[in-house]
Amino acid sequence: MSAPALHFPPELLLQAQDVRVAFFDVDGVLTDGGLYFSEAGETLKRFNTLDGHGLKLLQKAGITPAVITGRDSQPLRVRLQALGIAHSVFGTEDKRPAAEKILAELGLDWSQAAAIGDDWPDLPVMRRCALACAPANAQAEVLAAAHYVTQRSGGHGAAREFCDLLLVASGRYATLLQAYLT
Repeated sequence: MSAPALHFPPELLLQAQDVRVAFFDVDGVLTDGGLYFSEAGETLKRFNTLDGHGLKLLQKAGITPAVITGRDSQPLRVRLQALGIAHSVFGTEDKRPAAEKILAELGLDWSQAAAIGDDWPDLPVMRRCALACAPANAQAEVLAAAHYVTQRSGGHGAAREFCDLLLVASGRYATLLQAYLT
């Protein structure tokens, strides 16, 4: 069985080559952006398992996934804990200072960061990163700021596509895939 080939523009791969941290928004990126409420008023979220596996693969490749989100919920915290996400900031609309704090904790700078977001609050982080991505269904201004727009929508594999791009750029994609082909 031959491995499927992912094709990303060479200039994009060069741009992402030194990325060591990837910032993720939640609503509209890791979820479809919909908010579901139970009768008790509890917020429910739907996560894509492809995206979750992509986050795990990033960690195996030495790229730190970090989540910065404007909302907070127990289902989100449970999901991130299950994925082993150690760096997350909840309930902030001012995402740049949160990203700067994570960068400082990791001893990294913006040239080693990538981000994926879908709406205006994500722009201050995206505009500073070496690589900015947006899901196909992101707001127009975010699409315009992105170096790469995924083929998939938020909550439906866009985050995995972003992860795959970073894995290919890091040179670790084929090695990680090989472990599943044996």
